[in-house]
Amino acid sequence: MIGSTRHTEEIAASELHERAAAHLRRGDRLALVAGHDDGDSLRAVYLFTSGPPDTRYELVVRLDPETPTVPTLSDLSFSASRFEREMRDNFGIEPLGHPFLRPLVRHQHWPPEWHPLRRGAGAMPAHVADAPPYPFIEVEGSGVYEIPVGPVHAGLIEPGHFRFSVVGETILKMTARLWYVHRGVEQMFQGVEAEQGVAIAERISGDSAIAHSVAYCSAVEEARGLEVSADALRWRSLLLEMERLYNHVGDVGALCNDVSFAVANARALVVREKLLRLNEALTGHRLLRGAVGVGYTRVRIPPSDVELSRIGEEFDDVVSLALANAVVVDRFEGTAVLSATDAAAIGTVGVVARASGLDFDARRSHPMGEDEFAPVLQHRGDVMARFTQRAQEFRASLDVVRRTLHEVSARDAGSLATRAATHSGVGIAEGWRGVVVHRVELEGSGRVARARTVDPSFFNWPALAIALNDTIVPDFPLVNKSFGLSYAGNDL
Repeated sequence: MIGSTRHTEEIAASELHERAAAHLRRGDRLALVAGHDDGDSLRAVYLFTSGPPDTRYELVVRLDPETPTVPTLSDLSFSASRFEREMRDNFGIEPLGHPFLRPLVRHQHWPPEWHPLRRGAGAMPAHVADAPPYPFIEVEGSGVYEIPVGPVHAGLIEPGHFRFSVVGETILKMTARLWYVHRGVEQMFQGVEAEQGVAIAERISGDSAIAHSVAYCSAVEEARGLEVSADALRWRSLLLEMERLYNHVGDVGALCNDVSFAVANARALVVREKLLRLNEALTGHRLLRGAVGVGYTRVRIPPSDVELSRIGEEFDDVVSLALANAVVVDRFEGTAVLSATDAAAIGTVGVVARASGLDFDARRSHPMGEDEFAPVLQHRGDVMARFTQRAQEFRASLDVVRRTLHEVSARDAGSLATRAATHSGVGIAEGWRGVVVHRVELEGSGRVARARTVDPSFFNWPALAIALNDTIVPDFPLVNKSFGLSYAGNDL
């Protein structure tokens, strides 16, 4: 991205804890941890980010492939503890001193010594027969009972298992077991031409096609030394907002539907459909696929001011209709509060974090050349705050789209100049759920050697469990929708 700087330093494993602590103390964010199998050695890459100004710091630790270990950072960062569990499952890299090494990606039927992202791992071996059940934490006490939900759900929802420990109707603890749609996405990237990788990125989580394709292409462009034109970046910014618009209005309607206010949902779906048709005119695809590629952004027929104004008015009508309904307000207010303290400790991002008062938005910290962006914030952290956050971000996104349409010229915008190629790159984009990060390494031939992806849902799923404490079981569908998390984006 324009104006970003990236610093990469190789350090010894013994230095990792102290260096990571220094980054976190000064407010840098742990955005990604990537394992690598280079054949003769393993690597662990820790990416810390800050901004503005847009700055990325990489700490690289080389490891013995026979006994790969790193000191745990779990005492410094909850996000780090989950990255470590993920890296242990995929690469067999052991985080020494980690206090809670339950499997994260790995399901019980995986052979214990099989790590899918190690070289030569091959296809999954035969499932382990009579595998033990997943070690859920059991809550004991008078009147406590468990409610298992999933992994198969009604309708079109993706698979995920939720285990509720309950007294009466009150939830004491909820544990989510995910990775039922673990598709080996990061392995799919390996060996493909960088340009072909865009199609994979677009399909990581279908409702975030632009966020993932922008982050992926930005990473490849940095690796190749491509400087993308200002117009191309402005169009990408606009496309991110168009993706935000159709998803936010869909969630606003779905939240109303979860409290049986179907009229507001029907009205919201009409607005969403109009936005999807604008997307198709703009890019040729209702979900905006195909517009962003390595080194360029290409659009067709942009929306008009008249169309955008009508959509804004219709959206305001939906929100007004919802907030005028006493049942909606009663069910939303005070339900499933996620405090700013808990949100920060968990590492929450995006809509969920800003609804709890955390002032982080990649559009400001890692801008794509646009003017300074001021995030919208709420502070209550309940369902109403997450509803209001979406409504206010919708209006802000409309303003960004209008302003951008008056600034851009060429509809087919490519790369301007070439910098020195680094063969690795990092791309960051503020998707509608939150920040999306891709890190890519390229072979000399231009094919992808390793692609690492982090979707905002990875950070936000644990926050759902915290918000559900002391919430009643019947409110779970409403709370779950207020978080709006992706199973596929998390599971990879």
